[in-house]
Amino acid sequence: MVGRRSLGRRFGWLWAAYAVSTCGTWLAFDAFPLIAILVLDAGPTQVSALAAAGLAVGVAVAVPLGPWVEFRRKRPVMIGMDLVRFAALMSVPAAYVLGWLTFVQLLAVSVVVAAADIAFTAASGACLKALVRPEDLLVANGRFESTTWTATMLGPPLGGAAIGAFGPVATLAANAVSFLLSAVGIRAIGGGEPRPVRSAEPRHRAGELFEGGGTSWPTAGCVRCCSTRSWSTG
Repeated sequence: MVGRRSLGRRFGWLWAAYAVSTCGTWLAFDAFPLIAILVLDAGPTQVSALAAAGLAVGVAVAVPLGPWVEFRRKRPVMIGMDLVRFAALMSVPAAYVLGWLTFVQLLAVSVVVAAADIAFTAASGACLKALVRPEDLLVANGRFESTTWTATMLGPPLGGAAIGAFGPVATLAANAVSFLLSAVGIRAIGGGEPRPVRSAEPRHRAGELFEGGGTSWPTAGCVRCCSTRSWSTG
């Protein structure tokens, strides 16, 4: 029963943070493009631009973000990126209520969320490895993987029902709240975290940002915003 053994309270908070954030991601799978289409009457070209914006940001910021994340404490980076994504996504329903929502804002939100995804992913792998013994990493990754696939199967149909009942803007707000809850969970991990020591040869390979130092961690990176997020042990 190796898969059922306890990995400790601190890992439990990290897992809980991941679970709530992943569920929010898949619950709002279609919310962002539907807001563009139903609320702003966006055409196919504009919706495609929303999808492409996140990918373009990933290519542009992956390498410069590497050294920035590498030499900082990982949990504060993760909490900060969760709060950035919460604020960015919540700006959409706020602007909608006030009648200020525009396609330019949706595009800007997609770019901000994508950049925050990259930084979060770069920090998450080192955080996991600091909390779990090397011999327990396989079990830990298995738990994240099972959470990912459960959310993948149940999230979109439940999200479709939520969009039908409450609309895409309210569903996107629920997604934003999942980032806030994730930040609370990561903050609850507690304990100290030493500042990383600068190595003589800093790494700048973009791939390492997504690999989180080599440990496999499930990610929903291409889903978080405009159906095109982010946890990974890379």
